[in-house]
Amino acid sequence: MKQLPETFGSLVFDDRVMKAMLPAKIYQSLRHTIDENVSLDPSVANAVAAAMKEWAVKNGATHFTHWFQPLTGITAEKHDSFISPAPDGGVIMEFSGKELIQGEPDASSFPSGGLRATFEARGYTAWDPTSYAFIKGKTLCIPTAFCAYGGEALDKKTPLLRSMQALNRQAMRILKLFGNTDVKCVKTSVGPEQEYFLIDRELYKQRKDLVFTGRTLFGAPAPKGQELDDHYFGVIKPRVQAYMEELNEELWKLGILAKTEHNEVAPSQHELAPIYTSTNVAADHNQLTMEIMQKVALKHGLVCLLHEKPFAGVNGSGKHNNWSIATDTGVNLLSPGETPYENAQFLLFLCAVIKAVDDYQDLLRIAVATAGNDHRLGANEAPPAVVSIFLGDELTAILEAIEKDEPYSGAEKETLRLGVHALPKFKKDATDRNRTSPFAFTGNKFEFRMLGSANSISCTNIMLNAAVAESLRIYADRLETADDFETALHEMIRKTIKDHKRILFNGNGYDDAWIKEATEERGLCNLRTTPDAIPHLLDKKNMEMLISNKVFTEAELRSRHEITLENYNKAVLIEANTMADMARREILPAVSGYCGKLAAAVAAKKAVLPGAACGYETETLASLGELTDTIAQRTAELEAVTAKCRAIDDVAEQGFAIRDALLSAMDALREGCDKAETMTAKEDWPFPTYGDLLFGV
Repeated sequence: MKQLPETFGSLVFDDRVMKAMLPAKIYQSLRHTIDENVSLDPSVANAVAAAMKEWAVKNGATHFTHWFQPLTGITAEKHDSFISPAPDGGVIMEFSGKELIQGEPDASSFPSGGLRATFEARGYTAWDPTSYAFIKGKTLCIPTAFCAYGGEALDKKTPLLRSMQALNRQAMRILKLFGNTDVKCVKTSVGPEQEYFLIDRELYKQRKDLVFTGRTLFGAPAPKGQELDDHYFGVIKPRVQAYMEELNEELWKLGILAKTEHNEVAPSQHELAPIYTSTNVAADHNQLTMEIMQKVALKHGLVCLLHEKPFAGVNGSGKHNNWSIATDTGVNLLSPGETPYENAQFLLFLCAVIKAVDDYQDLLRIAVATAGNDHRLGANEAPPAVVSIFLGDELTAILEAIEKDEPYSGAEKETLRLGVHALPKFKKDATDRNRTSPFAFTGNKFEFRMLGSANSISCTNIMLNAAVAESLRIYADRLETADDFETALHEMIRKTIKDHKRILFNGNGYDDAWIKEATEERGLCNLRTTPDAIPHLLDKKNMEMLISNKVFTEAELRSRHEITLENYNKAVLIEANTMADMARREILPAVSGYCGKLAAAVAAKKAVLPGAACGYETETLASLGELTDTIAQRTAELEAVTAKCRAIDDVAEQGFAIRDALLSAMDALREGCDKAETMTAKEDWPFPTYGDLLFGV
């Protein structure tokens, strides 16, 4: 491997390349678009395209693609070569500004939720110049937005960019009131921590459930799980370390700031965390990270599982969304400074987030709603489905003092003394890291922990940006017309604290008493499943906020309501079909075959030892005989419920039927099969067990 500074970004058409290859005037114009979020000057496109093609070909690229994020949750790309026919019968390498700015992929087979008719196949991709192009394999990938023929957004990038614009627009109004005239734009930054499992590829291929659904639908607990906490931050196994080293190298080539790697809590679970970057770039990078994680794993004879809950009984995988707001001048607007009580600008932005999370807690839950994440949320390893904010003791005390209009004397930060003279003394942080909180303040940012490991981070950040933009809009409208700015500011902060303190909770989010208090006393939402959550996307207050901030149109919201429910329904129906198939074609024949062996053993034993009790064999045979009947019956019941659910046309009604009937039928079948696994000889069980999968690397 080359030296890291030389390797990093070597496959990215980044600022270093643009500065070296573009005329100064073209470079400055493009830089103006990137830095200040202003419209692209069309005249620069041809020059950028020429330089981009020259650089890409020099680095081995033969094709280009408009790389986009449709509503499937993964990325999409259609490759076109750079070649054009030459008069002499040969070819020349061409790439125009028009090809850079706009593409025209077929949109007919992507989810649209009714935004277009089946016969309306045309779609458009539009270059996002704020996210650098990169080379993957032999293809130049150009990050783009994706829209329908009528202009409606068919992707996750377009609303994300709109939400960033909305927040920038309102934050600039607030900063102007504080006299910050040198600021040209405000952007949100994200650092998404990515959890994942690594399992042996050969074992993976023997499990239909993993192949078809990404999670294990059957599996008795292994004798050892995560009880000893010995995997967390433990020594990384050589095979995993080799994987991580190659993964880092591939990510670094693409300019992805992979920083931290370690073992997570569950056996075979790990985490990768990047350094912060602009939200739309972070979204692109995270999609790339997930793709490359899976590709590199295959080269090492492994499979990378990104499902939120691939194994029952051990921790699932999340994607912690570390979110902050900063100006182009480098000021973090969520940094309290040394004296947060006196930092009115920080307090106002903090209150904007508190108000946003309380007012639109349902939208944040909707943003993480998937069939997979429903298994993880509230499972004593991840935040509950109830959204709350952790601020820590110091900030909470400051807000209480402001609410009561009392002075805050504060306290000098406590020095932690570790009892060993050779060890350094250091100041205690103002806040802890509350791993049970869905939305925790961690010093100069908020960590939203509800996001599932397989999800795009775009959905979460769309809702978060939009909700905070709405808070700032309300504040700006009031403050811009106030007779006395200081008095109005103080009263607004006080009112926000008083009106929205119900969302603040510094305790244990896993405690059942908290869920009761949150829902019954505080009136917070507890949207436990995806079918419970998604209908609230169309609530009047949510639609009005998202439409007025120009993040979505009404048609786009209705389409996403349809698509998200449809995705949930399809995912669970596929799981149900897979369960029935595995039960009928693998588990029942295997257990029945083992019963035959037991019966033969009884006969042989009695032939040699007439009158032998054969207690183990007969008891096991009787138990397994009853279990096979139970499994067969529950398989038939699952198939019947699946058929009923599939016959329901309305997606919302179908979702509730799946929630209420299908999931319980699946649980019932699994219970019998997992019990049979514990009584069947290992060599007769038809696929790898949890012990094999979790401890097989």
